Amino acid sequence: MKALLLSALLLGGTPVLPAPTPPEPPLTPIPIEAPSLPEDIQSALDGHVRAELARRPHAGLSVGVMHGAQRWVRGYGMRDVARRKPATPRTTYRMASITKSFTAVAVLQLVQQGRLSLDTDVHTLVPAFPAQPWPVTVRQLLGHLGGVPHYDGPEAAENIRRLDTAGALALFAHKPLVAEPGTQFVYSTWGYNLLGAAVESASGQGFGDYLRTHVFGPTGMSTAALDDYRTRDTHQAVGYRLSHQGRLVPSHYLDVSSRFAGGGVRASVEDLLAFGQAMLHDRLVTRDTARMMQTPMRTRDGLLTDYGMGFATYPLRGHYVVAHAGGQPETTTLLLLLPAEDIVLALATNLEGDAKRLRRLSNRIIETLREDGHVRRDAAFSDPMDATVHEGIARLFTYGLAYHAAPGDVPKPGDLIHAFTQVTELLDRARIAPELPATLERIRTAHQPREGALFIRVGMEMARTLERVHGRDKLGEYPRRGPLAFFTDYLAACEQEECPAPLRFNQALRQDALRFNENWRRAQVPGLVRTRLNEATRPESLWPAMEAASTGVFPHPDYVEEMLRVASSQASLGRFEEQRRWLERAVALHPRSEEARIALARARAPSGQVPGGSASPLPRAESPVPDNAGLLRRQRPAAEFP
Repeated sequence: MKALLLSALLLGGTPVLPAPTPPEPPLTPIPIEAPSLPEDIQSALDGHVRAELARRPHAGLSVGVMHGAQRWVRGYGMRDVARRKPATPRTTYRMASITKSFTAVAVLQLVQQGRLSLDTDVHTLVPAFPAQPWPVTVRQLLGHLGGVPHYDGPEAAENIRRLDTAGALALFAHKPLVAEPGTQFVYSTWGYNLLGAAVESASGQGFGDYLRTHVFGPTGMSTAALDDYRTRDTHQAVGYRLSHQGRLVPSHYLDVSSRFAGGGVRASVEDLLAFGQAMLHDRLVTRDTARMMQTPMRTRDGLLTDYGMGFATYPLRGHYVVAHAGGQPETTTLLLLLPAEDIVLALATNLEGDAKRLRRLSNRIIETLREDGHVRRDAAFSDPMDATVHEGIARLFTYGLAYHAAPGDVPKPGDLIHAFTQVTELLDRARIAPELPATLERIRTAHQPREGALFIRVGMEMARTLERVHGRDKLGEYPRRGPLAFFTDYLAACEQEECPAPLRFNQALRQDALRFNENWRRAQVPGLVRTRLNEATRPESLWPAMEAASTGVFPHPDYVEEMLRVASSQASLGRFEEQRRWLERAVALHPRSEEARIALARARAPSGQVPGGSASPLPRAESPVPDNAGLLRRQRPAAEFP
């Protein structure tokens, strides 16, 4: 049936809906006129992209970067493999869930005009959505707190019919809420479809028309529009997926009119750069509204959702990130803003399920632009107590430095003497020892509002102290230098300022931090400071330095993922002895890495009989670095984000 319907649509059969009327002449775009990034930065970025694409099959990829007034855009691979048409910065891709950011802007423009209220029950705006046991407000829907379900079956997630707004709402309007509004983060494209219908109700325009005249036009997004198979042109990318054999095959047909306001827009990376710049410079909504959009919302019981209004918001190695990712048949996309650094990144590919690659590329770009090209690695420990203390130090750095530069609302300092005392007690070895798992969980939740935003408040005060003593430019070095430099430099600055004793933590924690920092510095391998092992031309030549620097020294850089990739590369070439050798090295350097031990066991027992290890693994730190969705791992949505 799907094949017949697709043939009818593509070959001129009777369409499900009448063909759309020709669009009005486009608004005059506002071009992005900006000088290019320096040649060395361009070369580094191009090298990162080419290295990443060489790792596995790819179709087309378009990449855009804005850093202040400087710009870099490139296309790689093919937007249409069969016809050998290259991807360019102007190639248009399905935006998938980045559409939610456009929808949120539309809603908040109408709120600013007094035509919508954030606290209105959406049922009053969209009568086709029945009244619920509780009000479902516009505010809650913007933050995925409305309890509206996400796709719950193939008929909803794999729609092949062209639908209008009423048809899209009918897919879910009579389904019950999955949670009381305000109590849980429930990622929902259907919830954003309700917001799209609310935009139509409040503005009197069709949703696509509203976006064109109030969002896309004013920002110069000249190729952005709701996706429609019937009006595609040759600049639009053909979608692909990887078969089980690892070959590119055409994507399954999906008509995204069913997710029009939650995943229905098509655009280019140049459009995304224009949108990102408009968001950073308040050209679409006011500064106060932008701050609200970029502030994480919270559940009723005081848990941050790491999602504001139409954007994920989270700390990443001391940067405050505002982002959205998207994934659906034909596409994978990522829009990432660093407001404090005036950076916009836009990546889009016509290969579905490619979120990990875009995430890795975004990290490489940030490293190149803001961290002097330094590779940021986690710290490897042999002692669970050390690992737990270090996690606390790392979270103070990540949350403190990021929120110090956050564009949205941040916690008030409050009683800092008491807050620092609480952190000192939390990271006290004598208290950790009897209840290590419970302490680790408290450390991982110490940034939450219901815990008094403890790590955010203390970390922000540490950042303020460093800025007072060393200046803003010095503060900008810490994403490159990392949490241990941040913590030990704070101790020195606090000594210089003669801070009250509680703000200096206690002697045991100071000694831990200084010991960690000294070992970390000793364990660095010059040849790997700006290069990942698996991207090095000759990884074998780097092993002696790695072994000498890291053996018996903790913390040292965690090379597990890179070493496993080198081993995998050797296996793909049929070099199984070399594969096992690299896996044995990974276990030797990381004796408590469960991942390394399992990989080695599998290599030694190809039948699938995986023997157990003798060492119990360290409790794996739940990193604040986001997963593919731009959300913390435990909050990962189940469906649209790959």
